[in-house]
Amino acid sequence: MEKNKQKILARIEKACKACGRSSSDVRLVWVSKTQPVSAVESAIAAGARDFGENRVQEALEKFLPQREGIVCRIIGPVQKNKLRKAVLAAQAIDTIADLESVQKLEALCKEANKNLEILFQVNASEEATKSGLSMAEAFDFLNNLPEPERLVYKGLMTIGKNTGNPEDSRACFAFLRNLRNKLFNSSAKFSNFTELSMGMTNDLEVAISEGATMVRVGTALFGARVF
Repeated sequence: MEKNKQKILARIEKACKACGRSSSDVRLVWVSKTQPVSAVESAIAAGARDFGENRVQEALEKFLPQREGIVCRIIGPVQKNKLRKAVLAAQAIDTIADLESVQKLEALCKEANKNLEILFQVNASEEATKSGLSMAEAFDFLNNLPEPERLVYKGLMTIGKNTGNPEDSRACFAFLRNLRNKLFNSSAKFSNFTELSMGMTNDLEVAISEGATMVRVGTALFGARVF
């Protein structure tokens, strides 16, 4: 696992250098979905601090009780009836794309006396198989969000095009960066709106060149998934 980590960190470093960025500006999210608790423990021992889980139940099993300095991010769509458990399990949910979820999470966080970071997912590849706000509706939806009390609007997330060619995702990532830039500091609710979670194993270099602050990597770190 240490060897895998060093390979990915070297790629991040090289990509940052190529576009004049510092590698300290890009966080590596270890996608631990389907991996056992033992793999998470090994990753933490190897220095991992940010983890991505698709399923709320898996997040509960692996990341409760919460550990100091370890962040569990929900990176898969969350059904409305799982939001309460998601608030319990995670420090961040990266896949929000509707007002009802925002309102429910705000209420749940007040009830739990907890702050929660959220990213809004945008379907910037415009592929029918992907979740998220459409490119056409994203700005108006975000601009009209209510002022949060317990939620922290942190930024945006997208998944690149599934074509096998990383360059095909460049326009998706550029769209996300431009949208983030329009909203950041445009009002008080967007004062923390700095994050761009985009780029995975195959396209992280392109994502970093377009401003990614988080890249999500699973198999290339953990090895083959356990099903």
